[in-house]
Amino acid sequence: MLTAISRYGARVLPITEDLVAGCRARGEFIQGPQIAEFEAAFAGRHGLGPAHAITAAYGRIAFYYMLKALDLPPGSEIIFPSLTFWVVPELARVAGLTVVFADVDPKTFNLDLDSVERLITDKTRAIVPTHLYGLPCDMDRLLAIAGTHNLIVLEDCAHALGATYKGKPVGTFGAGALFSFQTLKPLNCYGGGLALVSDPVVAAKVRAMVDALPWPSEKRITGRLLMGRLQRIFMKPWVFSISLFPVLWVSALIDANPDVFFWEKIRSLHPLPEQYRERFPNVQAAIGIEALKHLDEWTAQVQANAEYVNSALAGIPGIQRPLAPADRTHAYYQYCVIGPDGPQRDDLVVRCVRRGIDIETLHVDVPPDMELFSTATAEADGARRAAQAMQIPVHSGLRRDQIERVASTVRTVLAAAAR
Repeated sequence: MLTAISRYGARVLPITEDLVAGCRARGEFIQGPQIAEFEAAFAGRHGLGPAHAITAAYGRIAFYYMLKALDLPPGSEIIFPSLTFWVVPELARVAGLTVVFADVDPKTFNLDLDSVERLITDKTRAIVPTHLYGLPCDMDRLLAIAGTHNLIVLEDCAHALGATYKGKPVGTFGAGALFSFQTLKPLNCYGGGLALVSDPVVAAKVRAMVDALPWPSEKRITGRLLMGRLQRIFMKPWVFSISLFPVLWVSALIDANPDVFFWEKIRSLHPLPEQYRERFPNVQAAIGIEALKHLDEWTAQVQANAEYVNSALAGIPGIQRPLAPADRTHAYYQYCVIGPDGPQRDDLVVRCVRRGIDIETLHVDVPPDMELFSTATAEADGARRAAQAMQIPVHSGLRRDQIERVASTVRTVLAAAAR
């Protein structure tokens, strides 16, 4: 039987169940001291004091609280990349701001800063650089633009924890940053997020908002941990091969995309969903404390895997590998290559899937093409090209023989297509 390799791999601590059981035994499953300890550890990693890191139910809602704490005038314009997760700009709209979308450079998947400069008006108040797929944006030039126009910079680091720009960790360049701790993110706390805020006054406002929220129910958090456990079970090669992979195999043949059943429904987020308006529980913080100790190890492993695939794909005509400029490090939340688009790209995906390598083609949004943002000012030609990328598995959970198989299979398929 063909053993398939999933495109995703959750970073899991072997002692996860022990951590959960310990929190239950101490009566600290929802409330407890590990929340403050986790915030302090996270802030310290970024050279800040504990008051600057505030946990939240999601990274996206941490972003919303930062916007509210900044008290921007209603209708202020805020610039996002045209290639990003739709929820983040939608929450800016919920906060009363006007969303503008700048284009992205398809070579880096990050903000096209020429586009940003074209779109700045006298109403612009903030820019949100998304360090997409784990590659930091060009922060020197972006900060120079922001300084010239007196704009606030809020970094979207949901993909990029562990990445650096000129030796400095992402999330430490602007007024604030959001981080996500969903199951497949660089730091897996089975959900939740964090606002990292440089200004102590703004940080205090964010904390006051979070402290006023209710605690989640034990039932909700138990269900969240169970879902995370099921996800990591189904990602194991032999389980994946006999459960989810056959569905993907058939879907690839008939040009269907079963992933849509797992995506969050695109909709207005006003009023805010109930699960957004809760606090981050102690049990997830306890997992986060231990996971932080392994973050550098996981990052180094995924970087090594990416470098192996980079070498394997070198020299194939028409294939653009991920860029990693010398002044920054790439966290490779996703390893994406750009090649042919349209039917030819889809055919390459089918060929890889038939050989047991799970490759994805649509994994981030182009919000200007959504009805939800149909009236927004936008430039998106580069974003539409970048959205044609193919995601190749390089996650830190892959063994050496598995990453060798991924690299060999993908190279064979892409090189044959190039010929």
